[in-house]
Amino acid sequence: MDRQANRTVHRIAGLLVGLMTVLAWSSPSPGAVKTEQVRYRQGPTELVGMLAWDDSVKGRRPGVMVVHEWWGMNDYIRKRAVQVASLGYVVLAADIYGGGVSTGDPKEAKALSGSLMKGDRMLLRERASAGLQILLDHPLVDSARVAAIGYCFGGTTVLELARSGAPLAGVVSFHGRLDTPSPEKDRKIRARILVLTGADDPQVPLSQIAAFASEMRGQNVDWHMVVYGGAVHSFTNPAAGSRPSSGSAYNEKADLRSWEQMKLFFSEIFAP
Repeated sequence: MDRQANRTVHRIAGLLVGLMTVLAWSSPSPGAVKTEQVRYRQGPTELVGMLAWDDSVKGRRPGVMVVHEWWGMNDYIRKRAVQVASLGYVVLAADIYGGGVSTGDPKEAKALSGSLMKGDRMLLRERASAGLQILLDHPLVDSARVAAIGYCFGGTTVLELARSGAPLAGVVSFHGRLDTPSPEKDRKIRARILVLTGADDPQVPLSQIAAFASEMRGQNVDWHMVVYGGAVHSFTNPAAGSRPSSGSAYNEKADLRSWEQMKLFFSEIFAP
């Protein structure tokens, strides 16, 4: 085989390995994982989430709330919920917008998320809290061992939930913004915090990271952060594309590494 043909074979093999990795992520083995739609309320607003749990696991176990990106309750977040449930947890994919709304239009997504991110973010916290209560009340959930994770908008949401003083063992933010309107007023965090962020994420500049670190130190919070070199916003979502120059792009290494970091964090906070 000549040198050019050999390079071509290696290139194709590399592409196949990458494709197999993405497929393994996007189609987690369902095993005994069951899912069901759940309707609940925050004030006058009906929220439509999804519960997922491994039916082969017996007895009460930790619960994890998963919060969607600014796109809303789409297939991506449902697949993530199933993926987390396959680890042996009861999972609620929480609806923050209401009505189970999702969109593929960036302008609409910006409007939906922006309406909850402005001001004091109290409504955002209340929507997240309503989902958390569903999980805390679930008969299969050990209410003393409950966490919340979120992606992008969802990452910001779970941090706001922690700031509200919610009874959480831990919170994981995947490429979420770290800012909050009035950090000096929020001194209620009870959860341990894990932040997973991209070193080149334009939505999370170094100034925001520094301000967040100062906020955590000021409250004596048990927290840590992992920063992934070369990663930008949305690094866990294959649908984000492959152009880091756009500010949002999938990064396979950061995706897989951040998932392992989350599992390690769970093993710590859920330890008997």
